[in-house]
Amino acid sequence: MDNLNQSLEKSDQASQNKASWPLIAFIILVIIAIGIAWQFTGDKSESTVLDKPVLIVEETLEIVEPLPEPIIEIPEVVVDEKIIEPVKDPLPLLDNSDDWLKLKLPEITWRKELLKLIIDEDMVRRFVVFTDNFAQGIVAYEHSPFIRPNIKFTPEMDSVSFQEIIEKPEQSSSNPSVSVKQNVWQWSENSSRRFSLYVDLLRSMDSENLVQWYSEIKPLIDEAYNELGYEDDFTNTLQDAITRVLDMELPKSSMALIQPSVMYKFADPELEALPDSDKLLLRLGKDNLLVMKSVLLELHEKLAQQENGVH
Repeated sequence: MDNLNQSLEKSDQASQNKASWPLIAFIILVIIAIGIAWQFTGDKSESTVLDKPVLIVEETLEIVEPLPEPIIEIPEVVVDEKIIEPVKDPLPLLDNSDDWLKLKLPEITWRKELLKLIIDEDMVRRFVVFTDNFAQGIVAYEHSPFIRPNIKFTPEMDSVSFQEIIEKPEQSSSNPSVSVKQNVWQWSENSSRRFSLYVDLLRSMDSENLVQWYSEIKPLIDEAYNELGYEDDFTNTLQDAITRVLDMELPKSSMALIQPSVMYKFADPELEALPDSDKLLLRLGKDNLLVMKSVLLELHEKLAQQENGVH
């Protein structure tokens, strides 16, 4: 009986051992699989962490290397140009400025064929002296910057018109009461056309370029102006001369002429009493004077802006 019981116990233990072995084997396999998976996952994460910094550093170095090459050379070229430019075309001496001005004059007009109207001797001094006199109402023909018109002044005679002039005692001491009759000449617009080419030359000059050119040769102009004994700025004198033209009004009455001697005179005493500069403007004729006013008005404004530092 005891033997039977022992056999049954052994049989139960054997069956229990057989039943638990697969469970134990499964557990061992799971543990092994987890270990392998942890090792594999750990190796991959470590390699990822180690590989990425190396790749990022290599890419960063490749991008940074070419950047500084073209940036340094650009300012050097600009600095070189600024240093060379001012000494490129220095002003000549005043006494030697005519040849230099002959080369510069074509730059300020597109009517280059009209430059033949300009007297090319002592040009700066002529311009300064004539402008200074004109601003005072005087016409200094001997210092004119331009040649004289090759067409003579020819008024039209009105044979039926005449003007009676009573000579005053100071005019005729021998016979102060003598009445003198003189023919009256009518102003001819054809005579005004002899000034058209001069006005065309002025009109062909761009005011902005003209002011810039004036500023460039200003040291020569100042030197010539100082030779006349002046110490103020010549630009003020130039503005006065321009203002004289702008203020000139065309007479409403007829500009009839008389010829008491070789020279013609205005029959209207008020016109004849005008300064020589104003009478010269009247001889230009209405159309030429209006064009001249338009051009000089723009030049007047540009000069004022330059003096006030406005660009």
